[in-house]
Amino acid sequence: MLIVQKYGGTSVGSIDRMKAVAARCLATAREGHSVAVVVSAMSGETNRLLKLVNELHDDLNDREVDVIVSTGEQVSVGLVALAIRAAGGKARSFLGHQCKIMTDSAFSRARIVSIDSKPIKDAFAAGEIAVIAGFQGVDEKGNITTLGRGGSDTTGVAIAAALGADVCEIYTDVDGVYTTDPNVVPTARKIDRISYEEMLELASLGAKVLQIRSVELGMKYGVPIHVRTSFSDAPGTWVVPEEADMEKVVVSGVTVAKDEAKITCKDLSDTSGVAGKLFAPLADANISVDMIVQNQAYDGTTDLTFTVPRGDRKRAVEILKEKVPDLVGTGGEKVLFDDEICKVSVVGVGMRSHAGIAKKMFQLLAGENINIQLISTSEIKISCVIAHKYAELAVRALHDGFGLSLPPNERTGL
Repeated sequence: MLIVQKYGGTSVGSIDRMKAVAARCLATAREGHSVAVVVSAMSGETNRLLKLVNELHDDLNDREVDVIVSTGEQVSVGLVALAIRAAGGKARSFLGHQCKIMTDSAFSRARIVSIDSKPIKDAFAAGEIAVIAGFQGVDEKGNITTLGRGGSDTTGVAIAAALGADVCEIYTDVDGVYTTDPNVVPTARKIDRISYEEMLELASLGAKVLQIRSVELGMKYGVPIHVRTSFSDAPGTWVVPEEADMEKVVVSGVTVAKDEAKITCKDLSDTSGVAGKLFAPLADANISVDMIVQNQAYDGTTDLTFTVPRGDRKRAVEILKEKVPDLVGTGGEKVLFDDEICKVSVVGVGMRSHAGIAKKMFQLLAGENINIQLISTSEIKISCVIAHKYAELAVRALHDGFGLSLPPNERTGL
């Protein structure tokens, strides 16, 4: 088999942890498998580098910022390769440009265009474990780029796809994907198998276990993903194509995104082209707009409300003031915003064949006197925007209400 193993920051957070990673890699190789290892920067290192950047510069979407933050992974690959050699194995490290992880030129959020797998295969042919820097790539002009926070997951799955690997193992500090955050709901259950589609929704809605683009790549190229912990040999959660049994579970998970902001543009003209004109400059600035709700027109005008990542809210409002003053007012007087919101969601492929999920969700929130501000749905997801202060209460109510908690006889240490 050809196995790609990706290790997160906590898994390579010290020399001792790197030795443990080396031992796991060698054990896999000694079973007769070809092994490619993708590593993140040591735990806390990227934050340390960004803190240095912030003392000089406030725009993170910058070429020089990518030059700086990519160095964390350069240290990790060298050390992990040395740890494998020290344990009696053979290893070769690769930076993004050395195995040609080609990306576009969107600094700090680049997307992978192609990967040259030949250098990695050459390492396999020489009996070596290939140790590859996650998170980083290179554009067509030779500039170093980075893939955004959590980008090493994307590197891992992309490498697996390029190599035609049998599995991509994502090693992290948690032992799998849970029905919700166990820190909020201690009775949350680990999910043994979950579909790409469900995992994609959970990742996009705030679950931090996998980076969303890694799931997209896994689904596109059919790469089985095994999310597991590097601190034990316990099996984790498999992310795979949808299986028949999955539809029997109506709701698979509950998640909350706390880093959301809501923007409302008031008194817009109720004519064609207004929404396109409003959102075009936001798209040009790479600001992702999520939920969009337009009110019924009254007296020739309408209000339009949408959500963006909270970190982009200030920039989004400034762009609207600058680019479409005819819509929002020269001083932005028609723009309102709220940073104190969150988005709580329920996800499950079983929703396709079961009615009444929305009704039950709304009743559970109403039972806790939680007001719903916005609603969006898909075939396998229902999301509600609520006040930020109710985030954890809403998660607990929905998790228990949909019967996702561990049964009493399986609860330990609670």
